[in-house]
Amino acid sequence: MKNFLFTCLLALFGTALFAQSPVGTWKTVDDNTGQDKSYVEIYKKSDGSLEGKVIKILTKGKENAKCENCKGSKHNQPVTGMVIMEGLKKSGDKWKGGQILDPENGKVYKCQISLKDENTLDVRGFIGFSLIGRTQTWHRIK
Repeated sequence: MKNFLFTCLLALFGTALFAQSPVGTWKTVDDNTGQDKSYVEIYKKSDGSLEGKVIKILTKGKENAKCENCKGSKHNQPVTGMVIMEGLKKSGDKWKGGQILDPENGKVYKCQISLKDENTLDVRGFIGFSLIGRTQTWHRIK
């Protein structure tokens, strides 16, 4: 009986830990139109930092979009499959110290993310201080 209770507690604790991770696939929403925009997969790298890449564009007519305004190696590359978020490291209840690319304008911003709950992620892009920027809310799809 003790082993059964220990196993149940371990399973519950493990599930709670996973639920507190932004690792997974998220639906982004266009700030201006409110329409679903893309799916971004967030994953953990071997150094423990998080990255996110676009795995599907949901906007009709833009499924094969290229990053025309990006600089360097991402210039004119397909947005689908592109890493747009990188270098985020856990700091308390947030992941900070990374950057995020806006493929529409090619600009790179500092980034921090935090979970509102297990299915809602706040993604903040900013220049300089986090007070000057904008926050998007992403929704977990898996």
